[in-house]
Amino acid sequence: MSLPLVEPDLSLLREGRVLIDVRAPVEFAQGGLPGAVNLPLMDDEERHLVGIEYKERGQQAAIELGQRLVSGGIKAARVTAWHSLLQAQPEAIVYCFRGGLRSQIAQQWLADVGFERPRIRGGWKAMRQGLCARIDAAAEQPLLVIGGLTGCAKTALIQRLPNGLDLEGCARHKGSAFGRHPLPAPSQIDFEHAMGLRLLSLDGPLVVEDESRQIGAASVPLAFWRAMEQAPRIRVEMPLDWRIGQIQKDYIDDLWAIYRHQFGEWLGWTLMRKQLATALSRLRKRLGSARLSRIARLQALAFREHERGNTQAHEAWLAPLLTEYYDPMYRYQLERRDPQRFLHVGDWDSCLAAARSWSAEAPRHDPERLQPA
Repeated sequence: MSLPLVEPDLSLLREGRVLIDVRAPVEFAQGGLPGAVNLPLMDDEERHLVGIEYKERGQQAAIELGQRLVSGGIKAARVTAWHSLLQAQPEAIVYCFRGGLRSQIAQQWLADVGFERPRIRGGWKAMRQGLCARIDAAAEQPLLVIGGLTGCAKTALIQRLPNGLDLEGCARHKGSAFGRHPLPAPSQIDFEHAMGLRLLSLDGPLVVEDESRQIGAASVPLAFWRAMEQAPRIRVEMPLDWRIGQIQKDYIDDLWAIYRHQFGEWLGWTLMRKQLATALSRLRKRLGSARLSRIARLQALAFREHERGNTQAHEAWLAPLLTEYYDPMYRYQLERRDPQRFLHVGDWDSCLAAARSWSAEAPRHDPERLQPA
């Protein structure tokens, strides 16, 4: 019986197709494909034992061991998991690492219970190569970078643009010492895949936020990072009071909403306070012990006031955090930039208008050139 194949076409991801990843959980944790559900053929221990057998005795011996390990009730449970997903998502497609033996076995077992589904030729590896190629191609697209002091709502500006690429959203991190998301950060591979997926629908000029290459645990791919470094810029300038309000929204209000939703009132509050206190303590080297102690006391007092309903108390520690830590650091970096690269400097609304104007006037690449080979 010939088992059907589909080509590793990135349109599968653009269309949001459900994918069944039959690799082991440890492989999936390192990075899956967007839209994939991990329903493994073998668990981590089974894969480990089969790998040893393959190295010591060859492919046929490894196949035979795999058949013994995944048989009877274990095999039935794995097939049932695939079958259940396919009943809800009958168009789902199967893949493994290279589109080889594991996805073929899964296909055959599914066919045996009446479900014929294709696997991706070349599997995860071929699809990943396509996503990485799309990121490299994006480095050739017109690119605009939005800069500004901390608290200028640069991410919100990016999100208002249809051609905005939210790198912090892909990294699930706000790009600062206080920017860690309550949910686990994606792996480097998953960050790149999220970035590549967003780029599939962006074949014209791109707008990104001014970032260091490292965003939390994720690194911006080198070719794209180099393009960001050379790109023209717009700088948002907003008053300190406005920025403090924005920082409170980002670092306190929005963060608290996530923690409360994920962990409930008591545990969520405890975890949020711990995260913010720990983030502040990491700044000891830059702030110095005396300034750190002063801001830490203000932070502790603000949390006590917050518990009494006075959320504005956070201004007492957020203001010096901006003026004594973030602003001097950004201005130092700004001095190293070529001022000729700044196309516009102004308030948030004028920068949004300038980004839209630049996007409308920037030259467009031929979409065919952006498709991976």
